[in-house]
Formats: sequence, structure tokens, C-alpha cells
Amino acid sequence: MSDQLKALVSRPVFVFLTDGRSLVGNFEGYDQQANVILSQTHERIFSSTEPMQSVPIGVYLIRGETIAIIGELDEELDEAADYDNMRVEPLDPIHL
Repeated sequence: MSDQLKALVSRPVFVFLTDGRSLVGNFEGYDQQANVILSQTHERIFSSTEPMQSVPIGVYLIRGETIAIIGELDEELDEAADYDNMRVEPLDPIHL
């Protein structure tokens, strides 16, 4: 796993957490427990009735055990997405 995380350093990423939250930010680093540090982090809050909200958080430390999915963010696709008109159900928490 460390090689996969190492490849993400200094890149924009998306992170889905086990509690259903969605984060985007710049991947700054990780440790042996897969705890992750993001900078310029935003939480994306989705709703079936309202446009997506992007809440700035800044630097954020995420416990590795709370990460469901992490991957590189395709900035071109992300910028092309029409989040103002997108309505989606929020993710349910994941119980491991």
C-alpha cells in the first residue's frame, strides 16, 4: 500500500470516508498506519435537493482506518463537472 500512497504525494486527490463524507485536497503525506495529510482540503457536501456545497477546511489529518477510498483527482474532469446543477443522494456510512 505504501507504494500506492507514495505515488499520490503532491497530487490532488479525492477521499471518501467511512462516515460518508467526501473530501478533495492535495496529498501531502502519510504514515505507516495509512494516516493521510491533505492541504487545501474541501469537504464536498452532496444533497438530493440542493447544489453541492464545497466547504474549505485547509490542512486536514485523516485517520487511515476512516478512509474507504482514496484516489487521484482528474482536475480536468472535476472542473468540467456541473456541480451547481448536480443533485445526488449523500453516501451512507460504511460499516466495516
